[in-house]
Amino acid sequence: MTKIAIIVGSIRKDSSNLKLAKALEKLGGGRFSAVHVRIDDLPLFNQDLEGNVPAAVTRLKNEIEGADGVLFVTPEYNRSIPGVLKNAIDWASRPYGKNSFAGKPGAICGTSPGAIGTAVAQAHLRSVTAGFLDMAMMAQPELYLTFKDGLIDSDGNVSSPDTAKFLTGFVDRFLNHVGGAAKAKAA
Repeated sequence: MTKIAIIVGSIRKDSSNLKLAKALEKLGGGRFSAVHVRIDDLPLFNQDLEGNVPAAVTRLKNEIEGADGVLFVTPEYNRSIPGVLKNAIDWASRPYGKNSFAGKPGAICGTSPGAIGTAVAQAHLRSVTAGFLDMAMMAQPELYLTFKDGLIDSDGNVSSPDTAKFLTGFVDRFLNHVGGAAKAKAA
């Protein structure tokens, strides 16, 4: 079964992006297994720690390396990605030559109450993932979701049939993207 590492860029307990991640997992209908990668326990990146890597960092790197693909679900903070997400990316891509993201297929999505639904944060993250992390990022469809109360509950249930259909289409395309990358790698 395809294994997806899901990295949510918010660590808030009632995060709308965590709800979106759970909805995408649920709408996947058991076609993939998800590993929700924990990022709230990572120390701030410090190159001095690379000689004695903290256990939380080793876990982070192993979960990403063990996945077939990576799904970033991120809010937008001050027109960019949250610091906690950037910190996780810095740790997982280090030390030089041991980038856990290299060659992984990935996708980015996010939700916010604002009208542009994390578009700027996603653009910044896309620049990092494709430009430096050496990931094969899915380009379409883009998923910028304006979050409203009651749209997705804490169990990942989506109240709007049209939104559920759109999100299912996103999951379908992402799984095809990951599967295509796996076939190309095997060839």
